[in-house]
Amino acid sequence: MDRGTTLKLLVGFAVALVLVYLLGAVIGWDRTIERLRTADLYWVGVACASTLLCLLAWTKTWQVVLGAAGVTVPFRKLVVTFYAATFANYITPMGQAGGEPFIAYILSRDTQANYEESLASVVTADLLRMLPFFNVGLVGLGYLLLQSQLPEGTEQFAALLLGLAITLPVGIVLAWRYRDAVQRAVVRLFAPLAARTDRITVDGVRNRIDRLYESIDLIAESPRDLLVAVAFAYVGWVLFALPLYFSALALGLEISLLLVAFLVPVTVIAGSTPLPGGLAAIEGSLVVLLTALLAFSADQALAVTTIYRLTSYWFVVGVGGIATFWVLARV
Repeated sequence: MDRGTTLKLLVGFAVALVLVYLLGAVIGWDRTIERLRTADLYWVGVACASTLLCLLAWTKTWQVVLGAAGVTVPFRKLVVTFYAATFANYITPMGQAGGEPFIAYILSRDTQANYEESLASVVTADLLRMLPFFNVGLVGLGYLLLQSQLPEGTEQFAALLLGLAITLPVGIVLAWRYRDAVQRAVVRLFAPLAARTDRITVDGVRNRIDRLYESIDLIAESPRDLLVAVAFAYVGWVLFALPLYFSALALGLEISLLLVAFLVPVTVIAGSTPLPGGLAAIEGSLVVLLTALLAFSADQALAVTTIYRLTSYWFVVGVGGIATFWVLARV
């Protein structure tokens, strides 16, 4: 990263942290901190362990996908690489947009795979991990609808989850079905840039897109491997969601697991903002949902949210940051 990119990230974190502070100031940091002091550290540790195991399961998803593409990478080596990818995603605005090109580059330098094969494996693994994200989220939404009508203030979250669960798979199918149109659109997008520099050419962009689709085709020809990868994706998603449940237990509270299945994907979607890691947006939306759906007091909701974000976000940022330095030194 250059200085400009680093400065933008630091400014983004600063703005997000100020917003989180203001959220707590409105609710009352004193009452929230008092509740946090009573937290059972056992459940906090369990939440951190669940987060680590989640990343291990998703690493296995990626390894299976790479194997289907004919790329063999030892699991122990790939774990560190995946932690670095997660770190890149977590410090970049708009959620999962930041780590894929970076980690595809690292993987192409670190293995016998070329960049297109690496990027195809990353994209395919991400798509497989999205399946449980929306499927389980819809199960949680169904649970809410069966229990009662959605409380006021949660309808928009539910509509957002339902809309993305429908439009994203349709969009993926269309991008796959009309790949020529996608290629033409991307080439047109890069054409003005290619006219101004020798480092990018229209033919080069076109060839890279062709190789990317060819690599995805190769992966898609291994249905057994894809089935195994999907299984690990579901295991990883369950472990990804459980820290919210454990965070409530740490404070002597309880959240239904089916409700967790709704809350986690909704808050992640709400966190797709220009701020890194969805900071402030995830905290704010989760506090609103916990108070609306479970009648938690505002300070209870903020205390649960704080532990959840410490164990599922900041913990990963710390571990992933160490992994990133390790990977960069390795390549």
